[in-house]
Amino acid sequence: MRKIKKLLLSLGLLLFVILLAGFIFINTLTPTYSGEKDLAGLAQEATVYFDQYGVPHIYADNEEDALRTLGYVHAQDRLWQMELLRRAGSGRLSEIFGELTLETDKFFLSLGIDEHNEEALANLDTSHPSIALSNAYLDGINQFIDEGPTPVEFYLTGLKKQKFVLKDVYNAVAYMGFTFNKGARDIVNTNLLQVLDTAHTNELFKNNPADEINIPVHRDSSISDLVAIQHKIKQALENLPIPEIYGSNSWVLAPEKTANGKVLFENDPHIAQAQPAVWYEAHLVTPTYEKYGYYLAGVPFPLLSHDRTMVHGFTMLANDDTNFYYEEQHPTDTTLYRYKEEWRKFEYVTKSILVKDMEAVSFQIKRTHRGPLVNANYANRTRVEGERLVSIHWLFTQFENKLIQGLYGINHASNIDEFSQSLPYIHAPGLNVMYGDNEGNVAWWGTAKLYRMPDSTSTKFILNGASGEDDPIEYLSFDKNPRSINPSSNYVYSANNQPDSTSGMYVPGYFANSSRRAGRIIDLLEAKKEGWTKDDMAKMANDITLRTGSDFMNSCLIELELKGLSDEQVAYLDIMKSWDGKFGLTSLGAVFFEKMEANVHLNLFSDEFSTNEEYNSYGAQLKLDKVFDNPLSLWWDDVRTNEEKETRKQIINKAFKDTWQQLKLELGQDYKTWTWDRVHYLEHDHPIGRVPSLKKYFTVGPFPSSGTSGTLNNQGFRTQDDGRYKVSSIPSTRRIVDFSDVENSISILPTGQSGNPLSKHYKDQAEMYVNGEFRKMMMNKNDIINNSLDILKFTPKE
Repeated sequence: MRKIKKLLLSLGLLLFVILLAGFIFINTLTPTYSGEKDLAGLAQEATVYFDQYGVPHIYADNEEDALRTLGYVHAQDRLWQMELLRRAGSGRLSEIFGELTLETDKFFLSLGIDEHNEEALANLDTSHPSIALSNAYLDGINQFIDEGPTPVEFYLTGLKKQKFVLKDVYNAVAYMGFTFNKGARDIVNTNLLQVLDTAHTNELFKNNPADEINIPVHRDSSISDLVAIQHKIKQALENLPIPEIYGSNSWVLAPEKTANGKVLFENDPHIAQAQPAVWYEAHLVTPTYEKYGYYLAGVPFPLLSHDRTMVHGFTMLANDDTNFYYEEQHPTDTTLYRYKEEWRKFEYVTKSILVKDMEAVSFQIKRTHRGPLVNANYANRTRVEGERLVSIHWLFTQFENKLIQGLYGINHASNIDEFSQSLPYIHAPGLNVMYGDNEGNVAWWGTAKLYRMPDSTSTKFILNGASGEDDPIEYLSFDKNPRSINPSSNYVYSANNQPDSTSGMYVPGYFANSSRRAGRIIDLLEAKKEGWTKDDMAKMANDITLRTGSDFMNSCLIELELKGLSDEQVAYLDIMKSWDGKFGLTSLGAVFFEKMEANVHLNLFSDEFSTNEEYNSYGAQLKLDKVFDNPLSLWWDDVRTNEEKETRKQIINKAFKDTWQQLKLELGQDYKTWTWDRVHYLEHDHPIGRVPSLKKYFTVGPFPSSGTSGTLNNQGFRTQDDGRYKVSSIPSTRRIVDFSDVENSISILPTGQSGNPLSKHYKDQAEMYVNGEFRKMMMNKNDIINNSLDILKFTPKE
């Protein structure tokens, strides 16, 4: 018995030692928010005050010291995110994730981001002040890599840390630039031309606003090759472990509209939900420079920022900066393609990708002067006989990359004129740049390299590459871009809506429905002519009214035939008649609206497609608003029936019955329990959280979530197999700057400042975010010192 007791005691002691060692090891991986550290390259001591949400307020003697310090503290909270972002654009994710991201790496390598940035760096003006500051920031990152704890993700994936270089900064912003553009819809539209007749496509594809358009005739293409292209691009983007950018809201109010006679500014870029959150907040202060900014991982200058003088933010312009072209290959020499009256040589580039747990994979990229072929031999598949080659032309790689210099310029401007001088450097991605200042100026610029196409040529389809007739005939100078500066309305706004015409043409692109978010912004700003406050702005940012929701339901209810409905259904109609279009957690109308709209769409469009897969691939992306208000539309006819022609009334009545049965199956028999919180939820996914056993440690949520796609609190979603809606895109920050009290401006992040799951700031804002709350963006030094939880001092290393 004594031996057993000794054995148990020994085992207990061993277990205690293992647990203690594990605890000590885990704690070594957490970020350091207090104490003292030596940092090489500093001219003077720098002090970092971390406020209660982990936002670093960096006080330094000069800007290089501030950027070097920023690099260190940014890396300790976001090194894993930095690693993913720099790898995405340069095609190096497969070193981490193996075969899962192989096609993603091939796609991004084929775009030529890496080579384009090499060329930009080779021609770089190294005397530009942005370069010294960028290198100081990178030096801070690299000192953390050398001396700081290794984030847990590196241990779990077996990845070794590597130093960061300037090219990584360029690759990171280029990757984010590609996720802004939605040009791949050109493939979907061209596929639709193979499936649908001309009468149906004409109704769908007229330009917005209505003007004449020649829809190209590409009905001689094999749909299988276009399916392959669409699948490849979709697969490349879906397997990215980093969020895509979808859209955004912003509005800026001039002094005439505000209670305190100073500019009020709001901005909330909409980005795919993910963990960590995309933005890192930091406040830098030197004797000559101050900026409170939102930073991308591994990028030294903030994309969103403000100080005591001015504020700026971005939304996605949604212009079409990616076009696809059919290329004609020589009938006997596969190394040649036709352009106008000559045969040109394809460019061939061989790349090798390191793949975890596999041999390195080599593949060949085939390019025209426009860009890579997206269905050439690097797709590792047998081409269909007669398949037409398609190239991709992305404006980002066609012009010199000066985005870093542009970001430096707008963050160092002292007035509106200096600010606008840096905007031409941002040629892609296309952005709506929103601006306000303490002098009372409000402004909006569309920044992009815009172009003019031949008359009536639509860029929303695959174009003719061989003839050259579908090439842009002119690239516009920046002074021709759309803009609005101090308008008579006393406000500017953007919700990814179609901008006004410029240079006698409308900007081609994939713009958001202006009757939803944009229309809601105008309604609210026009309803309250003056007296706006910061609280009003916050309430508006969290608005959950779908502007078109109640109108759609009322239109449906008018068409419903009461005969044959049950007492329950009739009672439920009263609920829907009084529904105000709000998507609150307890709303009874919200769920029925989403299901009803989806079923109207299905019953309206699906009969024109031969299979469910075909409808899901192409038909599901058709816009209901193009057809719904036209009772004479060809689309209302169900071609699968023998009846002469179905009517709008018949389709709507069928959709109502389908929706009722669907909700009874998914949510139960009692319609009084069909509330929005039961179906709509937000979960912040971490790439490592894809492993089921690790999900609870890395993924944040789920939380029931108010709002929906198209409300100002924009909560786009994807329907799950169980019928619930998992939020897929959200406001990546809600940010309000008030120049009457700039030191008390407010913001919020979806989860927290840190990307380190062991940090106390990993998810400390998550519940505040879903509740629509805000926190202060502190700028007053005494306020910062008094409210900081931690202080970290950096001293020059001997």
